[in-house]
Amino acid sequence: MYYHIRGIVSEIGADRAVIDACGVGYELVCSKPTLSSLTVGKEAKLLTHFNIAQDAVALYGFQTEDERAMFRKLIGVTRIGPKVAIQTLSVLSPEDISIAVLTDNVAAFDGVPGLGRKTAARILLELKEKVDQASSASSAKPDKAKEKAGASMRHEAIEALVALGYDGAAAGRAVAAVDDCERVEDMIMKALRILSNK
Repeated sequence: MYYHIRGIVSEIGADRAVIDACGVGYELVCSKPTLSSLTVGKEAKLLTHFNIAQDAVALYGFQTEDERAMFRKLIGVTRIGPKVAIQTLSVLSPEDISIAVLTDNVAAFDGVPGLGRKTAARILLELKEKVDQASSASSAKPDKAKEKAGASMRHEAIEALVALGYDGAAAGRAVAAVDDCERVEDMIMKALRILSNK
């Protein structure tokens, strides 16, 4: 219904912003990263998603197409509503979520309020095919066996880092930044170097 809204930011709240476009104030529910990109009194353009539920009608705003696309994937997961999807995108970037899905990293979602491990596992399961398709679209003939082995090693490395006390999202980012390794131990050491430099 609405693709984007451009106008002057008139208000910024804890989880929403009001954009004045041609004399109409549009209230958009946004993630924290999107809200932090806005300034009251300045012009902004937000991509939108119009959501109608039994008890509410709401307009959601996004700074990037990646964020909106991930929001739409998340609300397509069984029993994940727009509120949880926005909370997830307030803690994790779309790239963090994709990495978590590809490496089966349930711990990445630990920082999302009200999202338990079972729900996080459902997100990983239901988004697996959608994220796999998007990530493998760039390569004409992906080597599925090699890809699966690499994902398994990365999952193991992330679990080891989480066991060492790192949060799941940071561990996922560090492991994603490491090139493929012969041994999981090498991958963990390289990821630890990345984490220690931050």
